[in-house]
Amino acid sequence: MSTYRAFEVTGSRKFEWVERETPEPPLGHVRLRVEACGVCHSDVLAVEGMRPDPSRPMVPGHEVVGVIDAVGPGVTTWRVGERVGVGYLNGHCGVCDFCRRGDFVNCEDQPQTGSDIDGGYAEVLVARASGLVRIPEKLSTIDAAPLLCAGLTVFSALRQAAGAPGALVAVQGIGGLGHLGVQYANRLGFRVAAIARGTDKAELAERLGADHYIDSSAEDAGEALRRLGGAAAIVATAASGASMSPLVSGLAPRGRMVVLGAAPDPIQVQTSDLIFGTRTISGSLTGSSIENEDNLRFAADRDVRPMTEVMPLAQAPQAYERMMSGEARFRVVLDVAVRP
Repeated sequence: MSTYRAFEVTGSRKFEWVERETPEPPLGHVRLRVEACGVCHSDVLAVEGMRPDPSRPMVPGHEVVGVIDAVGPGVTTWRVGERVGVGYLNGHCGVCDFCRRGDFVNCEDQPQTGSDIDGGYAEVLVARASGLVRIPEKLSTIDAAPLLCAGLTVFSALRQAAGAPGALVAVQGIGGLGHLGVQYANRLGFRVAAIARGTDKAELAERLGADHYIDSSAEDAGEALRRLGGAAAIVATAASGASMSPLVSGLAPRGRMVVLGAAPDPIQVQTSDLIFGTRTISGSLTGSSIENEDNLRFAADRDVRPMTEVMPLAQAPQAYERMMSGEARFRVVLDVAVRP
């Protein structure tokens, strides 16, 4: 194909269905024929114009699965025909100080897929070879797409904050991130407490692997965690600082709350809750490409799967609105192989 189709965005939510010339991959890059792309809340950076120059057309999407159809100069470890993924981080540079110390997530020269460079709301994607992720055969393309970002995000957080086997781990928010977090925590061998507002997700949380359910609208979630013995880790996924604030007191001594939900309001914490018990609050940003391969293998082998709603690429604007509405259960995925 000499051309391909994509959705560009400019300004705020100005989608345009365009046809582009198919590029050749440059040095150190590969070209993918996109098969699927998850619709993630972080797509707001492109779609809502939250970038330095929102007038420059950008293709959103950073949960991309595709098949390599061309490799650029200098690429020796990837082959045409391989099914691969590309996540939020589009490949580390390998030469900055952070890369030289092995901290690839914080690479100083690493584009963000779908925000800095074109992403997966398209039939074709060009990506750095250092950012590619191999997809296990037993994972379907649709299931793999959300795991490349949402799955990796909670998997990395749990690995950072891991307690001893059988320790209590709380997952706050049973949504796009949280429904995966409960599954990962359960499969990693933790005792899992799911925290959400209301009781409508209690049965789902139990089916996903939660041992306890805490209705934060009916009781103080921090106090409820203390009654369970205190949490070695809390993975906070709901984008609300106010809902995260009461959780800190529910941490066990040396426990850590890892913040994943980007909230508009601050987390408020009593200093005594941090000092007495030497508790920690930290943030976590996805993971490296090789860590993503660990994540996908673990998910494939331990039956961690996203709950998805699938729509064709031609309906990408509607898919984005569906995701933003909060009504999706729980991840929206564009099936790019379906042609209008």
